[in-house]
Order: sequence, then C-alpha cells, then structure tokens
Amino acid sequence: MNMMNLAKISANGQITLPVEIRRLLGLKSGDKVLFFQKQDGEIVLSNASAQAIRKAQKAFAGAAEEIGVFNEDGVQALVDEVRHGRNVQCGY
Repeated sequence: MNMMNLAKISANGQITLPVEIRRLLGLKSGDKVLFFQKQDGEIVLSNASAQAIRKAQKAFAGAAEEIGVFNEDGVQALVDEVRHGRNVQCGY
C-alpha cells in the first residue's frame, strides 16, 4: 500500500509527522526517529527504538541457545545469577 502525506517545515526546521505515519511507525511522544539515505538517494524514516531492537536481536541471535537458556525460567535464573552472584543450576 502506498501512502503519501505532506508536512510543513517550521522556521526552526521542525516538522510534525502526520498521525498516520506516527501510527504506522509505532511512534509516541519522546521517541526518536532515524533518517538514512539509501544508495539511490531516497531518504528513509524509521522508528529508532524499533531499529535498535532489531539490530540487537540480530546481534544476539542464537546467543541464548549457546549458553543453554531456552525459556523464561532460564532467563530469570541467569538474571538472578548475574544480579546476586549465585550460580543457579536449574537447567536454564
């Protein structure tokens, strides 16, 4: 689906993102947006928080399995171990 919206630039260089775009990107007050230029010159706007999460997910892909964490109980045990210095042996 193609969408087109128009925004006006203020004297201070500010714009108000149309509500449809904010909803589409999952943006709320205080969020940061990321602008990047593709090789063809197109400028792309994205939710910086969502972009950071995707980058982190990609970076950590497979890490849990490598250390034997397979479920929420395993995550909690690992957090307890790091937080309290306990070596919790619950089979993550």
